[in-house]
Amino acid sequence: MIRLNNIDKIFRTEAIETKALGNISLEIKQGEFVAIMGPSGCGKSTLLNILGMLDNPDQGDYFFNGDNISRYSESKLSELRKHNIGFIFQSFNLIDELSVFENIELALLYHKIPTAERRARVQAVIEKMEIAHRAQHMPSQLSGGQQQRVAVARALVANPKLILADEPTGNLDSVHGQEVMRLLKTLNQEGATVVIVTHSNEHASYAQRRINLFDGKIVAQTQLAAA
Repeated sequence: MIRLNNIDKIFRTEAIETKALGNISLEIKQGEFVAIMGPSGCGKSTLLNILGMLDNPDQGDYFFNGDNISRYSESKLSELRKHNIGFIFQSFNLIDELSVFENIELALLYHKIPTAERRARVQAVIEKMEIAHRAQHMPSQLSGGQQQRVAVARALVANPKLILADEPTGNLDSVHGQEVMRLLKTLNQEGATVVIVTHSNEHASYAQRRINLFDGKIVAQTQLAAA
C-alpha cells in the first residue's frame, strides 16, 4: 500500500535548519497495523503527516498503491486523502457548535454524496461506534472516551482504506485509552490499514509491527505478537 524511499524532511527558519526526517525507507502493507514510537521530537508526527499527505518530503519518493505521489499537486493529494485516508487526532478536533451527528456528517460534505445516503452512512457508523444514543448531543456533553469515539466515527464514515492516528489515547485515562486501542484493533481485523503514533509500549502491543524512530531515523523495526 505504502512505500517510502529515502525520505528527508527539513524545517528551516532564518536562523536554523532542522532535519526532522533523514533517509526514511519503509513499507506498509494493506491490512497491517503499525505503531510508530520514539521520544518527543524524533519525527513521529512529521512521518505521520507525510504518510497522510498533509506534508511533502524534501527528498525521496512516496509510493501509494503503486503510484509515485511525491510530485503530485496539492489538489491531487487532497483528492487522494479524501478518498483513502481517515485521521484520528489526540485532541479530538470536534466542532463545539455541532452535534455528534453533524460533526461526523461534516466529513462527507466534500464528497458530493446525496443527503439521504450521507445521513444513512452517518447513522450506520454511529451505531457501529455505539454512540447512536448521543447523536444529538454536543461535544461538551460527552466524556473524553465518547468524544474520541465520535472522532473515530468521523474518520471512518468515508470508508477509508488507511487510518492514521496521532497519539489517539493521549487525552484519555487508561480505561478509555484501552477501549480506543481495542476499537482500532477491531477496525484493522475488519480490513483497514492502521498506523498509530504512540509513546505507550502497551498500546503499541496491539499492532503487528513497531517502528522506532530516533533523531529522524528508523533505528529498529520489530514484528509483534499482537494482542
